[in-house]
Amino acid sequence: MENSKRISTKKIVLVALFAALTAAGSALRIKVPLDIVGTSSFHLGNILCALSGILLGPWLGGLAAGLGSALYDIVLDPSYISECWLTFLMKGAYGLVTGLIVGRKTWGYGKSLVATVAGAVSYAALYFAKSYFYSGLLVHGLTPDAALLTLLGKIPATVFNAVVAIVAAPLLAIAIRKALSKSRLSLL
Repeated sequence: MENSKRISTKKIVLVALFAALTAAGSALRIKVPLDIVGTSSFHLGNILCALSGILLGPWLGGLAAGLGSALYDIVLDPSYISECWLTFLMKGAYGLVTGLIVGRKTWGYGKSLVATVAGAVSYAALYFAKSYFYSGLLVHGLTPDAALLTLLGKIPATVFNAVVAIVAAPLLAIAIRKALSKSRLSLL
């Protein structure tokens, strides 16, 4: 008996395309070294994580965001390879949350803006939790106070990345949807 919910070739290609765009956006970064633990980065990958969720929906958008971000960790900056699985989950959640809130029915700028804000906030919470528990306490063996202190250095880049995504992703989503509509095309 065949499964009637098979994924189409078009959907596979779109997930791969958005994953590649997310990896490329993540590569456009400025790294900021932090004294105690690792680095923080200003980058454009979060725009594509949110855009994936808005345009592809929660599951495919989350998959594209997670795969693209993990691909960046594995291929483009192997210093992050040990935590690529966490990146996959956290960035996947970014696309998933954004996609769940924007929904598949009619959406406009306001709804995509709210969805992007929710995705950015959920990702930031997961990122800070990972930075505290995994990087700070587990990997570097810091005391809880020292691990908490490391989060302060990560706030500027995290806020910058979130704000850029919140501004850019809804505008890009509207522009892409309008261009597709004008050309009588659709993503899904």
